[in-house]
Amino acid sequence: MEIHFSDKVNSIQPGIFGALNEKKEEMLRTGRKVYNLSVGTPDFKPAPHVMRAMQEACGKPENYRYSLADLPELLEAVQYRYEKRFHVKLGTDEIMSVYGSQEAMAHIGIALCDPGDVILVPNPGYPMFEMSGIMAGARAEYYMIEEKNGYLPDLDNIPQEVLERAKYMIVSYPLNPVCVCAPDDFYERLIAFAKEHQIVVLHDNAYSDITFTDRPGRSFLSFDGAKEVGVEFYSLSKSYNLTGARISFVVGNREIVRKFRLLRSQIDYGIFYPVQYAAIAALTGPDDFIEEQRQEYAARNRALCRGLRRIGWEVPDSQGTMFVWAKIPQGYESSADFCMKLMEKTGVIVTPGSAFGSNGEGYVRMALVADEDTIHEIVRVLDESGIFRGQGKRI
Repeated sequence: MEIHFSDKVNSIQPGIFGALNEKKEEMLRTGRKVYNLSVGTPDFKPAPHVMRAMQEACGKPENYRYSLADLPELLEAVQYRYEKRFHVKLGTDEIMSVYGSQEAMAHIGIALCDPGDVILVPNPGYPMFEMSGIMAGARAEYYMIEEKNGYLPDLDNIPQEVLERAKYMIVSYPLNPVCVCAPDDFYERLIAFAKEHQIVVLHDNAYSDITFTDRPGRSFLSFDGAKEVGVEFYSLSKSYNLTGARISFVVGNREIVRKFRLLRSQIDYGIFYPVQYAAIAALTGPDDFIEEQRQEYAARNRALCRGLRRIGWEVPDSQGTMFVWAKIPQGYESSADFCMKLMEKTGVIVTPGSAFGSNGEGYVRMALVADEDTIHEIVRVLDESGIFRGQGKRI
């Protein structure tokens, strides 16, 4: 029997990630040591009080039934966190839980778009941003993220014909993969832009607790008018290291939340109650560990970027996220070519910028998922490889 798959699923290709993983497995089989800086999975543990809340909830049989709605205590916990952390007041009808921001991003386009509509996504940007449109049968148009513009969207240069058809625009700062934060006046301009062109804003706020500038990360909703034009995705994966638990929140415009909740009621039966109790503990409990973790990420950022500059690779310090973004050295055909050769020669695995869009070509992304001692070891291995000698000024 010949099975014919949809054009939609056939458009999804494994690309460079599959090739990198195959090469990694081959190296491991031959006894080579590898340093995997390609995947943004936190290596920190969840806080003990969060794990205890999950364990206690798992011991109660009644918590295994369908969870058709968010617990009232969970909604109150999100309200508490947003007011404490971002000085933003939320109504309970402005909050809904989702199975992680990735799942929410994959489905929200269905609530906002009809087939043939247009969405605006960053290039380079997180691949799931584009997928949110593909899942809805919409077409993604790209706004370019470029160093010359401080890696901020040039709102004035988006073509008028695109603006007339665009249903929503995905924005995310600190931005993965380029690792920059946005100034306050950008959000003010973005909200005015959204109102003028009747475009919904979806703000992915995954990294507001992992910033390395002199100002804490902000919420899009902390700016006047934000709730009128959009919603924010707030994840517990990176700040609280609950990646496998899969719980995030969509917060903001109550009409978008209402319609999206209606759509998701046809997809699943709600978040497993023990995960909800873990989230309540995370959002309302002591959070000194978040700052301690941020400082550790900052130390890793300094160790990696300064170390790489010292051996001749001119890598700027990351402003935020758990990543570093760097131009590839001269003499390589592409970022994928550089990544493969780097792994072959040194065992260091990084992600080619082309995986995040055409505008990412010529760059690589490195995850800050190794401790400082390992980072120093990585820098030493790279230095001994000789790849970066003569590439730039040694400092």
